[in-house]
Amino acid sequence: MSLAGKVVIVTGASSGIGAVTAEAFAKLGAKVALVGRNAENLKATEVSCKAANNKVELLPIIADVTVDAERIVKTAVDKFGKLDVLVNNAGAGASGHILDIDVDQFDRVMNTNVRSVFLLTKYAAPHLIKTQGSIVNVSSVAGLRSFPAVSVYCTSKAAIDQFTRCIALDLAPHKVRVNAVNPGVIVTEFHKRVGMSEEQYAEYLARCKETHALGRVGEAKEVADTIIFLASDKSSFITGATLPVDGGKHAMCPR
Repeated sequence: MSLAGKVVIVTGASSGIGAVTAEAFAKLGAKVALVGRNAENLKATEVSCKAANNKVELLPIIADVTVDAERIVKTAVDKFGKLDVLVNNAGAGASGHILDIDVDQFDRVMNTNVRSVFLLTKYAAPHLIKTQGSIVNVSSVAGLRSFPAVSVYCTSKAAIDQFTRCIALDLAPHKVRVNAVNPGVIVTEFHKRVGMSEEQYAEYLARCKETHALGRVGEAKEVADTIIFLASDKSSFITGATLPVDGGKHAMCPR
């Protein structure tokens, strides 16, 4: 996948898709800046990366993407001397009917899911131009389709999809590619963090067999593999794409 020696920033690397993606880059010989807020979880990702490749060069960065975007990019470039790939994975979820939610939810989700991606992209872009690198944004099927009681989250991911396309055009003359993945339901702790109980989550996963065309939910590795593809030269003629990794959920209209 031509990623050996490449310098990669992965935000939200302390769990879920981000952690598995960081491990995938490490296995392929990339130098990985692991960004997350939870030091203990980030340490666990560091351990898994080293297990995948004991010679990997890692840089854990304890940071909040909503306030530390400039520091994240600067720290990685100062350490490794360049930047080849930015994976904007960190994100926040939220649920609630429009009659019940307040503006604080809107501000929090948009700040994490959209504003931070804008800032990280802005600070990373000059370095990516030097290396003719790439950006992969982690969006969601919620950016492609509409669902009740998650209006703010859906709106934030739709914004990321459009941002991906626009920045792909801005950076195309500089040979920097910008793409997004749109996962369906993936087995992580995401839904529990949004507020589902264990019982509710189990019922939800069972229901997902009907709402995903392939009859199952996805695994984080399946998203990570797609991110790796979009970050590598294997996708050298792809930019401005929003690629569903969702078992066909985006193509369905389940009732």
